[in-house]
Amino acid sequence: MFHDHQHVTTEMSGSRLLITMILNFGIAAAEIIGGILSGSLSLISDALHNFSDGIAIIISYFAIRLKLRPRDTHYTFGLKRSEIIAAIINASTLIIICFYLFKEAYQRFIAPEPIAGGLMIIVASFGLAANIAGTLLLRSGSKNSMNIRSAYLHLLSDAVSSLAVILGGIAIYFFHVYWLDPLLTVLIGLYVLKESYRIVAEAVQIIMMAAPADISLENLKHEIEAVTGVQNLHHAHLWQMNEQDIHFEGHVDVGEMPVSKTGDLLHQIEHLLMDKYAVNHVTLQFECNQCSSKALVKKTER
Repeated sequence: MFHDHQHVTTEMSGSRLLITMILNFGIAAAEIIGGILSGSLSLISDALHNFSDGIAIIISYFAIRLKLRPRDTHYTFGLKRSEIIAAIINASTLIIICFYLFKEAYQRFIAPEPIAGGLMIIVASFGLAANIAGTLLLRSGSKNSMNIRSAYLHLLSDAVSSLAVILGGIAIYFFHVYWLDPLLTVLIGLYVLKESYRIVAEAVQIIMMAAPADISLENLKHEIEAVTGVQNLHHAHLWQMNEQDIHFEGHVDVGEMPVSKTGDLLHQIEHLLMDKYAVNHVTLQFECNQCSSKALVKKTER
């Protein structure tokens, strides 16, 4: 039942991504033309964000398709991490775009240029409408997927930047404060930079097979060793395959317990880890004083 539900959710996310992609490429083209005609850097920066959104959505869509491919003898885990890689690509692209826009904004601070505020407002309003529609389409999927969340962040940041461009356009139209345009570009860029860095940092932790930040391996050890029949847990590994799959493996000393009894012990530990830590893949090696080292994490041998 869980897998069927996940498959349906993935299909819905895929179709919504395609609709959002069309919206973003359309509005990006309109904003580039509008930015050139009006002379607005913030409008062009909004267009570049929208264009990068469209590319991000394409990457996210193909990552979802790859994730659905069945496991085989070469990819025994399947291609689940394709979404994590997509999140890194998308967020890293945004970071690069932000630094480019910072450079352009600096040039505008030094040499401000006249801007057609009225045209800037009209075009940015269309961009705001498209981005709001996109964020609403992807909002539900962003809760359970870093990949969708990175695409959602693209759209949300663009919605915020479009609103800022509209407000800036109003101020420019009535008060001719042209320096406000590059200032908005910098503020928008700083916000996007912060959120993008957070996604990259989280995704890299998963790629590097780090233990989930919200699970203490020491606490997990104490919980398992409190189970009747367990004498010691050592040589443990805890990592995430993706956002949904948390894996745990380790060696468990069970003394003189017969092998036939370890099946019940395994089920107890599996339920404990699933209920308390959401660990859904458990591999245990039951033994009786087989390892000379009882360290929780085995040290690398040189």
